[in-house]
Amino acid sequence: MMKKVDEILQNSSRRSFLKTTGLAVTAAIASPAMDMEPQSPMVQHASGSGASLASPVTLVNILQGTDSTPYFSRGNTLPIAARPFGMGHWTIQTTPNTPWMFQPGQRRIQGFRATHQLSPWLGDYGHATFLPICGAPGVEYGARASSYRPEDSTLSPHTLQMRLLRYGIDTELVPTERCALIHASFMKPEAPGFIFDVPGEKPPTHEPDEQRRTIRFRSTANSGGVPEGFACYYVLHFSESWTKLEDKDERGHRTTHLTFKDGVTALDVRIGTSFISFEQAEHNLDSELGSKPAAILRAEGEHAWNELLKRIEIEGATETQQRTFYSCLYRTLLFPRIWHEPNINGAMSHRSLYTGKVTPGVMYADHGYWDVYRAWYPMMTVLFPERLGEILQAWVNAYKEGGWLPQFPCPGYRACMTGSLIDSLFGEAAAKDIKGFDMAAAYDGLKKHATQQGNPDAGYGRRGIEEYVQHGYDPADKVEQSAAETVDAAYGDFCIAQVAKALGKTDDYAMFMKRAGNWRNIFDPKTAYFRGRNSDGAFVEPFSPIRWGDPYVEGAAWQHRFDAPHDMAALIDAMGGKEKVVAELERMLTIFPEFDTGPYGSEIHEMSEMAAVNFGQYAHSNQPSHHILYVFSAAGRQDRAAYWARRVMNELYTPDLFAGDEDTGSMAAWYILSSLGFYPLCPGKPEYMLGAPLFPRAKVHLPGGKTLIVENAYKGEKTIRTTLNGRPLANATIQHMEITDGGTLRFA
Repeated sequence: MMKKVDEILQNSSRRSFLKTTGLAVTAAIASPAMDMEPQSPMVQHASGSGASLASPVTLVNILQGTDSTPYFSRGNTLPIAARPFGMGHWTIQTTPNTPWMFQPGQRRIQGFRATHQLSPWLGDYGHATFLPICGAPGVEYGARASSYRPEDSTLSPHTLQMRLLRYGIDTELVPTERCALIHASFMKPEAPGFIFDVPGEKPPTHEPDEQRRTIRFRSTANSGGVPEGFACYYVLHFSESWTKLEDKDERGHRTTHLTFKDGVTALDVRIGTSFISFEQAEHNLDSELGSKPAAILRAEGEHAWNELLKRIEIEGATETQQRTFYSCLYRTLLFPRIWHEPNINGAMSHRSLYTGKVTPGVMYADHGYWDVYRAWYPMMTVLFPERLGEILQAWVNAYKEGGWLPQFPCPGYRACMTGSLIDSLFGEAAAKDIKGFDMAAAYDGLKKHATQQGNPDAGYGRRGIEEYVQHGYDPADKVEQSAAETVDAAYGDFCIAQVAKALGKTDDYAMFMKRAGNWRNIFDPKTAYFRGRNSDGAFVEPFSPIRWGDPYVEGAAWQHRFDAPHDMAALIDAMGGKEKVVAELERMLTIFPEFDTGPYGSEIHEMSEMAAVNFGQYAHSNQPSHHILYVFSAAGRQDRAAYWARRVMNELYTPDLFAGDEDTGSMAAWYILSSLGFYPLCPGKPEYMLGAPLFPRAKVHLPGGKTLIVENAYKGEKTIRTTLNGRPLANATIQHMEITDGGTLRFA
């Protein structure tokens, strides 16, 4: 029997950062259904052998990473149908009342859910569930559930098509940015019907209009991070008039059962959503769906996905590699979600997550900077810098509206994880000259949380900032997870310095660059690890490099050993030089993956995932390790970076699985960049370390009509000769501008 979620979270290393969010997982009931024209029950799976690079969206497996539990993650993802960065995500609910709402092995659907969940550890909000039915089943989840065959279904980013075997209904859901069309074709003579569930409202808003064939309701369900008065507004428009409407309140939600007249063989349900108002939801419905049939909307969605997925064309890859690659690229294009909505004149506004007021301008939500700064934002600087500029402006708008930059917006201020890694996003943008956002305002927000006391428990400001300024590190006897907080702060200071430099603030640049050296204050030259240090200057004893938890986060000293990416040459020297570091990296990757549970008191899922694979103490299952393989290149052994990165890509990524929590594109972006042969050792510097590509050839279509061709003739030798347009690249490094200017990057 499943434990309550708050009990499960006792085993999660993110628990201490969720204490103000109250992950009271509401009846995770909502799941939008699907819409499709009548067709054969045998639907070719989207990832089948007929898939083609002519339409890479057909190679995407949206089930990748979904076979996960609170105790062992293979991605902790949901099978999401949406437009790229869509405000609304739509998924399949097989299990109610838990954030792990979809389990692929259960093969019974309780409803199609409109979801906004970033991670199961943080819960859903504004959700609702939808299911076409026939006859008179019980409306409770288990009573109404229907079998479906995933292997006979089309489960794709732009369409979810399946046969509900119990009801003899062919159904499809086609998403747009903020809406969805559900189509149902009824094949049995029993009375056709439709069920939807609304959690969170007491009493629920419920406004049927029989003449217009519409129903309006709102979902106020949430797990924190929302302003007072939060709601997601829904408008449903039915193609047929209902003959009966029944409501039932149970277990914290309301279920509505609509019955339609005998003889109805097809039903379209058009669903508009908004975070602003019912009127805005209707406007979104009219502008995005209108009266378009499923076939047109499906084609538009396929085109929208392919426009982005085709930014990278890979050649010479196996079908499994193609499916893995494009499934990962799809994952990178789901978050952060659009939060702004167009008015009747096309101007964007949003319900502020920070004031609760309707405010002009763009906004995004749901991105954990701690997870995504390492690979996702650098990937965006190469592939989608225009979109990135808009996303960064959204974070600036959050600062202007709330007074502080968010540390983990989900969807608004949320206390989760260490550091203020939003520093990296703006440092990266400044170093790479990304346009489209107010850099001066961003800098004001960055300097504020790096110099003033905020409220980390409410989701803004650095934890231990006063102690950090006083001591040059976060003392272990004063600040939780002090070692992680210190190295994150030092790296953050480096990134803020890059913004100061771009703005010509020379004094601030010098001050933050000096603080960027604070990693030295917790580096122990005797053990060559970062360690917790008390306010009296003494290192915390006893020390074990395999003891997880405080003063670290989601890892031990091994996983945090290389946490000075901005000063890697100095760290390598401090550890004994390049040869010594290469030997330590090899040892890290080959020793037994033992661990001490430390203050966690029990085995958390990140420990289990590290121990499950043959990569020693290198825990690719969690983000702090993601830059470590490229330290090989910084230490003069590009060949070893190439060897280990290829092993990780070939052994820990499949079309079905990730190595651990995927976390809004972070683990997928690592794969995308590594498969092209380069990776940002230090976001905030306009450069990448070189490994070796995974595929024989790749073509990267860059903004401005430029193209980067990556050719791979490297067969595993100790020496890798890397050239750009025939010119050798030194020190296993390539500059950002060298990539974005295009040309031919060759590994031999």
